[in-house]
Amino acid sequence: MKKGSATVAQLSEFDEIIDVRSPAEFADDHIPGAVNMPVLDDEQRARVGTIYKQVSPFEARRIGGALVAENLARHLHAHFQDKPKHWRPLVYCWRGGQRSGAFVTWLRMVGWDACQLEGGYKNFRRMVIDALELQPATLDFRVVCGATGSAKTRILEALAAAGAQVLDLEGLASHKGSVLGALPGIAQPTQKKFETALHAVLSRFSPDRPVYVEAESRKIGRVHLPTELMEAMRGSPCFAIDASREARIEFLLRDYAYLGDDVADLQHKLGCLNRIVSKETLARWQEYAAAHELPALFTELVDQHYDPLYKRSQNSNYVRFGGAIHVRADNLSPTGISAIAEAILAKTPARADSH
Repeated sequence: MKKGSATVAQLSEFDEIIDVRSPAEFADDHIPGAVNMPVLDDEQRARVGTIYKQVSPFEARRIGGALVAENLARHLHAHFQDKPKHWRPLVYCWRGGQRSGAFVTWLRMVGWDACQLEGGYKNFRRMVIDALELQPATLDFRVVCGATGSAKTRILEALAAAGAQVLDLEGLASHKGSVLGALPGIAQPTQKKFETALHAVLSRFSPDRPVYVEAESRKIGRVHLPTELMEAMRGSPCFAIDASREARIEFLLRDYAYLGDDVADLQHKLGCLNRIVSKETLARWQEYAAAHELPALFTELVDQHYDPLYKRSQNSNYVRFGGAIHVRADNLSPTGISAIAEAILAKTPARADSH
């Protein structure tokens, strides 16, 4: 390996990771913990790219070089004045080319032992994809199943609070997974960012302990679960939360109370069901939304949409659902949810007994 360069396997060896790509590239995905110090902003990058294609590579480098120098000087003034001599940063761009190379050259000229990531973000992305193909098969998943409103995500939170290993896919996806699942004011991550976060979480799990995860479909909002993870989950032992209809509706009214704050948005989400339910039913649900009649709306959604969907999908998607360990749940208050988590932990067999 040449001096001043490092591989993806060495990420943990550095004091700071610096992403010098444009803000848009950084927002799409980045190495966890990296800070964005672009050598070209979005407009500058687009401009230089156009000149490269329409005029000449030399002209693009001449103009781009001046812009990079200006931005480098600004970063050196704003961010590096307090860095000690022994500070050691890792710098990367898209594929370990001129953008990160220029940044590293200047940092090393100052006297810091800065390194350039070989292959840049492109190599990191390949590492994430490769790892996500292998990691799921090494883990001992226990799938928490239950009809809509069974407080599955809250049960996972209680399991985590009790010290269990928990994979909260809906938390990583910033979405509750149903047609009403978008979170107010919170955008979902890009597919790449979701996979990067997923890889980071999976990397922290011990294969010697169970990993509790909620039963999910292949898509959570707009993000897709990796095929290998889906296959591992669908072949894993299940816990079935048998919550009463009344407890589930009460829980939904608490957990989704914010839906009543924006009638237009709620009606829009309900409109996505227009191919599944009749026009008359949809019109009635829209009226419930307009009148803030959430109890009536949620009751009909549970009875006429979510429960039939759950009965059709769960047995076919999760092959070991028929042998699930059942946990009764008539109380979905915080205290009741903690009791459910304790029951799941108590009923979890050792890995050798579960396969």
